[in-house]
Amino acid sequence: MEGWTFVSLVGLAFLTWFVLVLLFTPRIDYHFAGPATDEAHLVRVLEEECQARLHAGQRVEVLTNGVHFYPAMLAAIREARHSINVEAYIFQPGRIADQVVEALGERARAGVEVRVVLDAIGSAAMRWSSAGTTLAEAGCRLDYYQPLKWYRLHRANNRTHRELLIVDGRVAFIGGAGVADWWHDASGPDDPAWRDTMVRVEGPVVASLQGVFSENWLECCGEILTSPACWPPVTIAGPVDALVIRSSPSDRATTSRVAFQLLMACARESIDIHTPYFLPDHTLRRELIETAARGVHVRVLVPGPRTDQRLVRLASRRLFGQLLEHGVRIFEYQPGMTHAKVMTIDERWAIVGTTNIDNRSFEHNDEVNVAFRDREVSTRLRRDFEADLANSLEITHEAWSRRPVLEKALKPLTWILERQQ
Repeated sequence: MEGWTFVSLVGLAFLTWFVLVLLFTPRIDYHFAGPATDEAHLVRVLEEECQARLHAGQRVEVLTNGVHFYPAMLAAIREARHSINVEAYIFQPGRIADQVVEALGERARAGVEVRVVLDAIGSAAMRWSSAGTTLAEAGCRLDYYQPLKWYRLHRANNRTHRELLIVDGRVAFIGGAGVADWWHDASGPDDPAWRDTMVRVEGPVVASLQGVFSENWLECCGEILTSPACWPPVTIAGPVDALVIRSSPSDRATTSRVAFQLLMACARESIDIHTPYFLPDHTLRRELIETAARGVHVRVLVPGPRTDQRLVRLASRRLFGQLLEHGVRIFEYQPGMTHAKVMTIDERWAIVGTTNIDNRSFEHNDEVNVAFRDREVSTRLRRDFEADLANSLEITHEAWSRRPVLEKALKPLTWILERQQ
């Protein structure tokens, strides 16, 4: 009996330590040693901090909502001649998944190299669905990132949140959407398809995105991706400059956080942030407040009542007061769930990808974004932002202060969500 008491005490001590680490580990106080004096200096810092390169020569097409991006993605898959690589956090069995699986399988049977990496938690339903079997039987190579194993428990919180499709090493799709019916079909008259944005890219930056995919393919399969089918010669496709922001947890500091905060700090006129989960930590809130104090117009667009994460929305709203007091404008999208992950800066820079403005994206997840330095791309994305604002409700400080008593009472719970979301 004494032995069991000792084991119980050890177990309790471990659980207590684990909770303390999860909830009370001090956050990194991100700040800058000095301002970026000009754009050339900003680019150098971005390249070195992100260990990436600003590539010239991209062709970029912004695809708004599933009715546009799924047909474009399916067309690219069906036109593949050499390789298709997919990485996804969400791959949910359903009508859209069936179309994607059918297209991938047809190409694999035609001799195209098809590789698929799915997150073991986000895409868990695929493990027990016929879709996964169909892919394997067609000759597609499918594996899961970070399945829950005893020897991986210390990394259980690290998920791949990336959403990537790369075809023939020449065309890539990147953005916030995975593969699921809710991005394409309304589930009812009062529940429209999710609002989201994907970008189709051609040009040298596609090779960098292929390198991002190869990272988790190596972790899943142990295979270094050297196939010539994946690495065609780099060619110029258009006029847009672009830089890949690859992010993966490394002692909690990630390049996505560095890049986001650096571009915010260098804004001179405007910052527009469209994000489904807005839980900026203390130092990021400070950055937004200081940016607004410099006269930069800062606007944030988040989901309204029709969200897939109601408690996360409450946690987010808890933080509004301080930002509203200091001139940051916040809008809640009303028609349905919005899941777009887009930031534009000064109508000169735009970031599109998978990173949310929250602790999970900045500390725990594998993420990928592309920063575009191009006025036309930024203007195109801003047009979508303005259209979404027209369907949104601006939150004033007065209205926020009158939020329901129950919402205020949930403050301790939402603080925990803020730490882990």
